[in-house]
Amino acid sequence: MLHDGYRLGFAPEDIDARAAHAFLTRAYWCEGIPLALIERAIANSLCIALHAEGRGQVGFARVVTDRTTFAYLCDVYVLDAHRGRGLATWMIETLLAHADLQGLRRFMLFTRDAHALYEGHGFKPLATPQRGMEIVRPAIYLNAVSP
Repeated sequence: MLHDGYRLGFAPEDIDARAAHAFLTRAYWCEGIPLALIERAIANSLCIALHAEGRGQVGFARVVTDRTTFAYLCDVYVLDAHRGRGLATWMIETLLAHADLQGLRRFMLFTRDAHALYEGHGFKPLATPQRGMEIVRPAIYLNAVSP
């Protein structure tokens, strides 16, 4: 899929784990995450990569899913130099249209600051937040002890 010098791809060869790691290791939601964990997460998820002609991977998103009933959208980014062009919208639209993500009962995500972007794709605040529970380990990757 092409758009103004950009390309989206789902194929494993389209996904650059090192490029994703370079961004994600600094992201507020997984600061300090090791490359090996990014590689494992990519291998076990449905991923999409955004490539800029001649510049490599400049965006990425990952969906953790059983491809039947549930999906969790995460690790979404577009590098700063490529923002403001509708690329995140294009990437999310393309991802949500993927055949493996149709007919799901629940599709979730968490965001600190991109609510407007996701609301434009049909996401809404949790209807019953009191039902949800979580285990959160902030800064888990920053506090990890090396073997």
